[in-house]
Amino acid sequence: MAKEKQLQQLQSIEDKVRKLLSKHDDVLHKLVAAQEEIKSLEALLEEREQQIKNFQNQENIVKIVDAIAGNTANSTELKLKLNEYIREIDKCIAYLRD
Repeated sequence: MAKEKQLQQLQSIEDKVRKLLSKHDDVLHKLVAAQEEIKSLEALLEEREQQIKNFQNQENIVKIVDAIAGNTANSTELKLKLNEYIREIDKCIAYLRD
């Protein structure tokens, strides 16, 4: 009888250890997935910050053009040309990132 009870206790302990190991594996998989998502979100955040900087630079250039050229018809043409150059530079930067 005592041996049978010990075997049952041992079996119970083994079952609990298996469950704990299974839960441990699940948690590890979730941790890895969360770490990958964090890396992805950090990369996305960095990209968005760079886009914001680019927009701020474009805005600053337009302000400088306005200050230099004033409100003449030549100013509009200059703005269009500068915006075109900025778009080309942004395309080059994006190409170099890839």
